[in-house]
Amino acid sequence: MRKPEISIGPEDPTQPEVRRLIALSDAYLAALYPPDSNHLADAATLAAPGTVFLVARRNTEVLGSVAFRIIAPGHAEMKRMFVRADARGGGLGRCLLDALEAVARSRQIERLSLETGIRQPEAIVLYRAAGYQECPPFGDYAPDPLSLFMTKRL
Repeated sequence: MRKPEISIGPEDPTQPEVRRLIALSDAYLAALYPPDSNHLADAATLAAPGTVFLVARRNTEVLGSVAFRIIAPGHAEMKRMFVRADARGGGLGRCLLDALEAVARSRQIERLSLETGIRQPEAIVLYRAAGYQECPPFGDYAPDPLSLFMTKRL
């Protein structure tokens, strides 16, 4: 029996099944951090021009997502990297990250930056393994002891 294939592609973040994934991500992060340390982008923000939102699916089932939004010429911020708990551990996060970087390169993005929380060691390991390095806060972010800021030249 063949294992179902995973597809990753751009989708509308306002779809009901994608909104459910975003709600799972919100709940996960709310359990880890106080509201002031959660820098979440809602579905409307993710659907705005200049934003790319990718969804990973197995058949029709939504498993994960990742996005970027342009914050300066040639510079984008990664947002909403999330994989459902029951889909973790199989490399899907890395596949989402690779797909996002490929889209960024195709759009002449030279640098991707991100903010993640210090209570997400698996995410930090993934980003470091993919070549992201710690950096100062960027864009509108202020220093936060619960945040880690990272960047990568593509």
